[in-house]
Amino acid sequence: MRNKVKQFRVRQDLTQEQLADALGVSRQTIIAIESNKYLPSLGLVFKIARQFDLPIEDIFIYDGDNSHDN
Repeated sequence: MRNKVKQFRVRQDLTQEQLADALGVSRQTIIAIESNKYLPSLGLVFKIARQFDLPIEDIFIYDGDNSHDN
């Protein structure tokens, strides 16, 4: 899954620290989310969508199942 968190954060003129504070997470969490190294929990996904006043689907892009496990 990819995301546009950084794009929307910059549009709102927020620093990573400001976004982290608004969401109640660490700046390191925002860095990891923006670099697609961390998949946030569903609760955090909803918080992010509310922060940007956008549908989840506008922020998070599902790339399909890349898993090869059955």
